[in-house]
Amino acid sequence: MSRVHFIGVGGSGMSAVARLTAAAGHEVSGTDMRVSHYFEALRDAGMNVTIGHDAANVDGVDQVVISTAVRETNPELARARERGIEVVHRSEALARALDHHRLIAVAGSHGKTTTSAMVAHVLHGAGVDASFAVGARVFGIDGAVAGGYAGDSDIAVVEADESDGSFLRYHPEVAILLNVEPDHLDYYGTEERLHEAFTEFSSDCRVLVVCADDPTAISIARTASERGVEVISYGRGDGDVRVSATGWAYQGEEYTVAVPVPGDHMVLNAAAAWAASVAMGADRQAAARAVESFGGTGRRYQLRGEVAGITVVDDYAHHPTEVAALIAAARSAGAGHLVVLFQPALFSRTQLHAANFAAALSAPNADVVISGVHGDREDPLPGVNSQTILDQMVIPEDSTAVVVETLEDAAARVADVASEGDLVLTVGSGPVTYAGEWILDALKAREAGNG
Repeated sequence: MSRVHFIGVGGSGMSAVARLTAAAGHEVSGTDMRVSHYFEALRDAGMNVTIGHDAANVDGVDQVVISTAVRETNPELARARERGIEVVHRSEALARALDHHRLIAVAGSHGKTTTSAMVAHVLHGAGVDASFAVGARVFGIDGAVAGGYAGDSDIAVVEADESDGSFLRYHPEVAILLNVEPDHLDYYGTEERLHEAFTEFSSDCRVLVVCADDPTAISIARTASERGVEVISYGRGDGDVRVSATGWAYQGEEYTVAVPVPGDHMVLNAAAAWAASVAMGADRQAAARAVESFGGTGRRYQLRGEVAGITVVDDYAHHPTEVAALIAAARSAGAGHLVVLFQPALFSRTQLHAANFAAALSAPNADVVISGVHGDREDPLPGVNSQTILDQMVIPEDSTAVVVETLEDAAARVADVASEGDLVLTVGSGPVTYAGEWILDALKAREAGNG
């Protein structure tokens, strides 16, 4: 048994890896700068996690695990470098923890978390006690904590993150490629290099499940096929798995499936999860039935609460396509007037996609509040801010849009404008997730005052 220390253990991805590392028999500790839902789940599970970074925390450990977000100036990382302690990326730590497992790895520019959770749920519903590491809570699987679960079977599901190239550390038996769009060019530099990385990932598996509706993904799949990979495509038009609003057809058999989460894209994600599970040996009918009981994941169209007829839903959407799909899903679920609090994540992404964010947010019958950019691991870029998005919006006559720089003030603005019957969406990959509770508290206070 070795001692493994996680820096930034409260992140969605890191917490899952920490749990699986502990399940593999290692002594695990971890630190973070603030309490999160994931941090609390690990602490409640009895793991040695603390708030605050201190160089002394790595004394006596055998390995330190980091993510790209951990800077070299972090005192724990600096001490580890100074002492010659092995430092590995979280993806390498996960690969080691699952070294003897048959992997299903889910990749794509968006949809990875929900689809990974769907795969895990479908396998469990089909009687396969699969391990998994997913960047969000997976509802409905007993024993799952903070996106991580250690099962008894030799099958594991991993969400394969392309943002820093770390998904190339996995060597899955079955891979899913959902879509490919320009993102993380701060790391890759060019779209060509991004596509090359996805091609390498897609060629390093036995079976590739790919969306036939995405031209770039299908082009990559053709290359993988030429390299000997079995390809199973799915889509609304062409595809081995032909998807409709009521289910899908595969190899002459029809499967009527009611996908329990809103949005047309979720039906495609469910078909991908089903196809990957079947490729790994799950019973087809049992897998189809399991889809219908999927309980969702944390921060993916997650209901936060309802006060005075106002519903608050939180979602991780942080790419323009995801934001547009979220708004479409809300409409398909019957939402009328929307109040959207969007927090852009990363200055580089805001710069690259400002026009597309503007288009996605230019929704009818909506009040849009854009908070300041969450820089996370990046330093600000001159002239790039939330106003960059607002300036390019075409705001319908029955809608409004405004920039409110601080997240707290933005949440207060949302609470002020929301009224009975509205659906409030808190949107983004950063601390905007906490705004849902602030909004609900403000609405409760308003209701009490009116009473």
